[in-house]
Amino acid sequence: MKQFTLLFLAFSFVSCSQKAYLFTSFHEPAHEGLRLLYSYNGRKWKDMNYVFLKPEIGNQKVMRDPSMVQGPDGVFHLVWTSSWRGDKGFGYASSKDLIHWSSQKFIDVMSQEPTTVNVWAPELFYDDVQKDYKIIWASAIPERFERGMEEDSNNHRMYVTTTKDFEKFSPTRLFLEPGFSVIDAVIVKRAVKDYVLVLKDNTRPERNLKVAFSESAIGPWHNVSKPLTAHFTEGPSVVKVKDRWLIYFDAYKQKSYDALATKDFVHFEDINNEIKVPEGHKHGTIVPVKKKLIKRTLKEINKK
Repeated sequence: MKQFTLLFLAFSFVSCSQKAYLFTSFHEPAHEGLRLLYSYNGRKWKDMNYVFLKPEIGNQKVMRDPSMVQGPDGVFHLVWTSSWRGDKGFGYASSKDLIHWSSQKFIDVMSQEPTTVNVWAPELFYDDVQKDYKIIWASAIPERFERGMEEDSNNHRMYVTTTKDFEKFSPTRLFLEPGFSVIDAVIVKRAVKDYVLVLKDNTRPERNLKVAFSESAIGPWHNVSKPLTAHFTEGPSVVKVKDRWLIYFDAYKQKSYDALATKDFVHFEDINNEIKVPEGHKHGTIVPVKKKLIKRTLKEINKK
C-alpha cells in the first residue's frame, strides 16, 4: 500500500509538472492574425512573438476574439470574429500542431435572420457530456428585444450552435436572454451538472462582468450576479490553477489587463499583483496544454 501511494504521488507530481497554458491573442487593429501567449503557472505570461494564422475570410478580414480548444483527439479548433459588421458568421480553422493550419472556413450561423447586424466573439466549449462542441456568440437583431438605453444595432443577445465535426452544425438558437444587452460569454464547467457563465453586461449603465449558473452547458442560466468588475471591462478568459479559478479580463478604458481569483464564483479577489500580461495583448481564451507542446512550438517558430 505504501509503495502504491508513493507511485501515485510521483505520477501526480509528474502530471502536474507537465501542465502549462496557452492564451490566444490578437493585437489591434486585428488585421495581423492569431498570436499566442504562454505560461507555466497561469499567472506570468510571455508572448511567442509570432503570427500563427493570418485572417483570409469575412467582409473585413480581421481576426478578433480568437477562441481555441483542444479536442479529445488532440486537434486544436479555433474560431474568431471576422468582421465588426455585416458578417452572418465567423471564421474557423484547425491544427494538430499550431504551426500548420487547415484552410480557413466561414461558418454561417445567422443568415436565417437577415437583419442581423453582427456576429461577435464566438466562444468554443467542448462538452464532455454530450461529446460535442458548443459555440456561443453575440448578435444584435434590431427590434427583437427590449433595448432600454441601447441602440438597436448594439442590443445583443447570445446565440448557440453545436457540432461534432465542424462540418455539420445544429440550427442556431437563442442561448441567453438575461433581459439586457450581453456579449463576451464564457462557459465554465465546475463539476457534473454545475456550470458557470462569465458574461459582459453590455448596457450603457453597466459594461462590466457578471456570472450566471446552470446545471447544463446549454442552460437555462439563472441567478445573474451583481458586477464583479468596474465599468468598461470585457473579454473574460477563465482558467483553473490549483484550487482557484482565475478570470482575466480587458479593462479597456484604463488600458490594462486585469484578473480576479475565486474558489466559488461568489467571492472574488483582485490578483493584479500576481499576474503579468504582455503589453498589446487583446482577449482570447486560455487552453491548458503540456509543457512539451510549448517547447516544441517555440523551437519551430525560432526556425522561421
